[in-house]
Amino acid sequence: MTSRRSILGAALAAACTASEAMAQRRPPGEERRAALPLIVLDPGHGGADPGAIGAAGTQEKRIVLAMAQELRRRLQASGRARVILTRERDVFVPLAERVAIARRAQAALFLSIHADSAPPGHAGQARGASIYTLAETATDTFSAALARRENLADQAGGLRLPSVSPDVQRILLSLMRAETSQGSERVARKTVQAMQGDVPLLTNPHRRASFVVLKAPDVPSALVEVGFLSHPMDEAMLNRPAWRARVADSLAEGLHAFLGRRVAT
Repeated sequence: MTSRRSILGAALAAACTASEAMAQRRPPGEERRAALPLIVLDPGHGGADPGAIGAAGTQEKRIVLAMAQELRRRLQASGRARVILTRERDVFVPLAERVAIARRAQAALFLSIHADSAPPGHAGQARGASIYTLAETATDTFSAALARRENLADQAGGLRLPSVSPDVQRILLSLMRAETSQGSERVARKTVQAMQGDVPLLTNPHRRASFVVLKAPDVPSALVEVGFLSHPMDEAMLNRPAWRARVADSLAEGLHAFLGRRVAT
């Protein structure tokens, strides 16, 4: 059955252009791989923006890039998904561009990876992994504070839509956001379920806040905090490759559960 997202995407494309170029024919093996769902992994921060810095000097940008690379290896080895990263090295990528990468690639899922510092007053208590989905009103002051700090990475512009009438834009956006929100919530549920028992979790691990990188209207999106560099135990564990591999295993399990069992043959 054709998904509503596919129909809406076609409607947007039709509003922009009257015709499309025919895609070049691919070899059979490449066609099968291209048919797999695409996951965009987004290692936060980078370049001149180190992100959070732990008491021992650990930089968030380094930890999350290593985590994204570990997770990519697991996802690609499964044969169930294609994977791209918003950054492959220590460079800065604006928040809006991270979202745009996922949208241009027509990703099935966008997962932003972070290892933040807890807001003032929570540094001694906050530890463990958590998952965030989009909400204009945060579930709590802790989540709101995290979102404000992450959103300061740059001043992201608004999302661009095709040149259609404002009424059509509102209808399409409303329908697309409703479906995308359902997908984002399902990603969070599956990922939390996969991590339970294997990875320490923050209290109430599925939270909501207004993160800029979660605002693509047509790509299910979530942000995972793999731990808090403001907590000494989390900082020590995140510096261990074996621990990052364990977290990546749990994340891969959750993402596979979201995508289903489509495998390249």
